Amino acid sequence: MQIVYERCAGLDVHKKTVGACLLFPEQGQQHKERQTFSTMTPDLLRLRDWLKQHGCTHVAMESTGVFWKPIYNLLEGHLEVMVVNAQHIKAVPGRKTDIKDAEWIADLLQHGLLRPSFIPPSGPRTLRDLTRSRSTLIEERSRVIARLQKTLEDANIKLASVASDVMGTSAQHMLRALVKGELAPSAMADFARGRMRAKREQLAQALTGHLQPHHRFLQAEHLAHIESLEEAIDRLSAQIAQRLAPYEAILLRLETIPGIQRRLAEIILAEIGPDMSRFPSAQHLARLRRHVSGQP
Repeated sequence: MQIVYERCAGLDVHKKTVGACLLFPEQGQQHKERQTFSTMTPDLLRLRDWLKQHGCTHVAMESTGVFWKPIYNLLEGHLEVMVVNAQHIKAVPGRKTDIKDAEWIADLLQHGLLRPSFIPPSGPRTLRDLTRSRSTLIEERSRVIARLQKTLEDANIKLASVASDVMGTSAQHMLRALVKGELAPSAMADFARGRMRAKREQLAQALTGHLQPHHRFLQAEHLAHIESLEEAIDRLSAQIAQRLAPYEAILLRLETIPGIQRRLAEIILAEIGPDMSRFPSAQHLARLRRHVSGQP
């Protein structure tokens, strides 16, 4: 079979160790050299030096959890690094049962049989970390709101049946008043603003429940947690906006697509980067979701 890369290496990545198999020509013969490194930064730098000393040009590894990321970060810019979906490697026929993972990856790489996952450049990867962290916090906020509503239902407080958004300004005033336990339901209903003022009688009934001390405590904890999450989301959004400022024109163009607002536009740009020349066609871009390594 034709050799595509003469000097290349396969990496078998684990939490604490990296097994490496280096393939290179010597005196007209193909040679194999194996070493094991720890995943501590000094040892990964030793791995990088070892590969460079042997003239290695290409390296491949499976997208194992998040363990590939530090290795990729240290090798990027020094070697061509491929991160490959584990299922793709398993699907290639011809593997012998006694061959080591690193050796098999190196062999496939040498003969051009690996299809790399799309890894954005360093800048978009940083943005992706930020947007994904923000998405995680937004999801957590939704879960805490659900727990808050469960606590209210347990106390027979039916605020969610009247207010369309229990975290709206008016509803939050009512929730904090419930925690204090100092006002009558009709007085709390007077916190209603805008269109909700027409529902004050219904609100007074909804705010009449069987609220126990532990309900008030849990409600206060949930509200504090939600507030903390919202502050963290705002800080992340500010950091994301700052880093995306040079790409404002691209964001505005994305927002012209029906259904895409600013936050989603930021996520799209963070996931694929601003350089569309990486994608030969719209179909290649549409298939990206299946091949991005490390996706949840």
